[in-house]
Amino acid sequence: MNRHLLAIRHLERPEIEALLSLAADFRDRVEAGKTVDSGRGRTVGLLFFENSTRTRVSFEQAANYLGMRTVNFSGAGSSMRKGETLRDTILTLRYERLEALVMRHPSSGSVRLAADHFGGPVVSAGDGQHEHPTQALGDALTILERKGSLDGLVVAIVGDVAHSRVARSNAWLLSKMGAEVRFVGPRTLIPSHTGKLPGTVYYDLRAGVADADVVMCLRLQKERMEEATLASVGEYRRLYQVTRGVLRSAAPDVMVMHPGPLNRGVELDDGAADSPASAITDQITNGIYVRMAALHWVFDGAAKPAAGAKK
Repeated sequence: MNRHLLAIRHLERPEIEALLSLAADFRDRVEAGKTVDSGRGRTVGLLFFENSTRTRVSFEQAANYLGMRTVNFSGAGSSMRKGETLRDTILTLRYERLEALVMRHPSSGSVRLAADHFGGPVVSAGDGQHEHPTQALGDALTILERKGSLDGLVVAIVGDVAHSRVARSNAWLLSKMGAEVRFVGPRTLIPSHTGKLPGTVYYDLRAGVADADVVMCLRLQKERMEEATLASVGEYRRLYQVTRGVLRSAAPDVMVMHPGPLNRGVELDDGAADSPASAITDQITNGIYVRMAALHWVFDGAAKPAAGAKK
């Protein structure tokens, strides 16, 4: 049976712990200049129907460190522009003898469809209004580096929760690992179904970040918003921008995060984004290691790199 990584909500805590442990092991090996090569000879397709810099490049880097070959596709350059269905595109890639598929798509449930028809492991790089599981894993690894544990932490997720796959995956992961999750933002950017997500809603920024150990800001996804969702960017900035002043309400050793791309001067000011509390660049680097773990895990399911890995 194929193993897929489609969403954090499907994982049990021991599986999350295994993936994070594996990512940390890969991080130590790569940063020590050791060779991994646990995926030598495998071919992975990267199929992106939405724009991406961090996720696409980090999956390429992850595959490269593992010794895998990558084949890149985009929606604009595929036969879907000629009328081919997503299912038939997935079947084409299957019979082109790709062994795994990493996929980002604007439609919710698209990665599930791919998993049903591809015939090999599928890793979600984000689908519609569902999840972005490897981003949450990278964020968790970053928090663990600074805090040592996720259990008992207070994490405030601030901003456009309604349109954020990152918020959903982080909420599931953090709650499964024992953290308290807060959703902070204007009513129009908080999903109406938050009762189905593990977290407490705050509409006031300072109340939401009070004593928080982690403040995770989200990008305003204006491309996904309906016209009336946001009165103005200026109003959002005034009420919900995270600044050094706002962070004084948080824990003294608060860490600041953002999944990118960052709209400077909107979600965060320069003082918060570039402060010692910021872990934004660490999130980018750790994205490589968790994606190494994800690719290794869907193929081999091991908690450590394959026994034949070189040192």
